[in-house]
Amino acid sequence: MREVEFLLGNDLNGALPSTAVAETILSDAEILDVYSNTVVSASEIASPSVVKIDVQSIRQNGRSNRGAGGSGSGFVFTPDGYIITNSHVVHNAERMTVQMQDGGVYTADLIGDDPDTDLAVVRISSSVNLPALKLGASHNLKVGQMAIAIGNPFGFQYTVTAGVISALGRSLRAYSGRLIDDVIQTDAALNPGNSGGPLVDSRGRVIGVNTATIAQAQGICFAIAIDTAKFVALKLLREGRIRRGYIGIAGQNVSVPRQVVRYYNLAAENGILIISMDEQSPAAIAGLREGDIIIEYGGKTVSGIDELHKILTDEAVGQRQKITVLRGTRKSEHEIIPLERK
Repeated sequence: MREVEFLLGNDLNGALPSTAVAETILSDAEILDVYSNTVVSASEIASPSVVKIDVQSIRQNGRSNRGAGGSGSGFVFTPDGYIITNSHVVHNAERMTVQMQDGGVYTADLIGDDPDTDLAVVRISSSVNLPALKLGASHNLKVGQMAIAIGNPFGFQYTVTAGVISALGRSLRAYSGRLIDDVIQTDAALNPGNSGGPLVDSRGRVIGVNTATIAQAQGICFAIAIDTAKFVALKLLREGRIRRGYIGIAGQNVSVPRQVVRYYNLAAENGILIISMDEQSPAAIAGLREGDIIIEYGGKTVSGIDELHKILTDEAVGQRQKITVLRGTRKSEHEIIPLERK
């Protein structure tokens, strides 16, 4: 009994009978079994829908780069063969094949991809209904909630890692340069080839799309929230693309001189310095110049590139707005009409 008390780190002074200690230890073991059974159950529900995607060749600079390619994971979300994956897995793919867990291989067509959220939709044709994962919700997730990452990097078998949601509302830089908002952070490790696979909850419902890991950050991994994925997937199914505004500048975040901030009573001390500008772009037509510092767009304060990106959504395309810049120490207003980014 004293040995058990020592291991538990508590001198019970005989208050707890040995049978009660045994029952307590047994309860802990049962709890562990419940956790294991939960992971197993969720994995069994989700795994038949998780696929391996092989990209046989990729276009580079308009040329076909034969022999190049890569692979990743994805998951079926409709019985007629629509699959969600990462944009970086299939972007500019010339030919794709999808391998199901049962070994079936299908040729896939790209429906559309959105590099700004690292999401894509592909489709395979099958004569039978395919197992489709149920999409959950991400707006009501809690930090500490169980998260299970599933991928299919080898085709015939799936890999599973389990952990918890360690943070919500993170932002992640997409390879296109834009920030992805409302990203889920988890400690469920992502194995090589698991990009595009589902992050599921304890009931096997998709709560995110696995997208990235930070190699030197103790296994911190990220997933695109499923609410974002639903919105993007619906847009891609309807239009094949996500429309975003384009004004034709290259810029960088800079500080505005304090004297200028005080003189004009600006709401922010930062803006976007225009480094270069495309010819005949909306910015050029509006009369902007290299060296101008953008501080407002459509009446909203713009203190950095990421804020401007959030404003230039599909709703901004074709809409005339005022854009305010600092040209030297002079404040200047212009009218600009964003185009759709190609």
